[in-house]
Amino acid sequence: MLDKLKESIMKGMANMMKQAQKLQSKMLKMQDELADQTVEGSAGGGMVKVVATGKQQIKSIELEKEVVDPEDVDMLQDMIVAAVNDALNKSQEMVSGEMSKLTGGLNIPGLM
Repeated sequence: MLDKLKESIMKGMANMMKQAQKLQSKMLKMQDELADQTVEGSAGGGMVKVVATGKQQIKSIELEKEVVDPEDVDMLQDMIVAAVNDALNKSQEMVSGEMSKLTGGLNIPGLM
């Protein structure tokens, strides 16, 4: 009886390892795919637009000419920071959403 229990535990552990390897492989593939996906953040009613990737890297910043006022550089700086933060938040949400699909909604520490 003890031998059957050990055998059952070993089979269960082997199955868990296979599942973990499959999950890891899917995660790596997803990370590669997310690196190519982009989101756009904005500020000032779209006067400042920032594009970020799923790897939280900024790809571009677009400024409308009207927002560039040499007399009010502080406002422009604030809008750029707000747009970057908006883009990075959207990128993180995109990654979390994809990760949740992959893990079936389980919150696995260290994955996000």
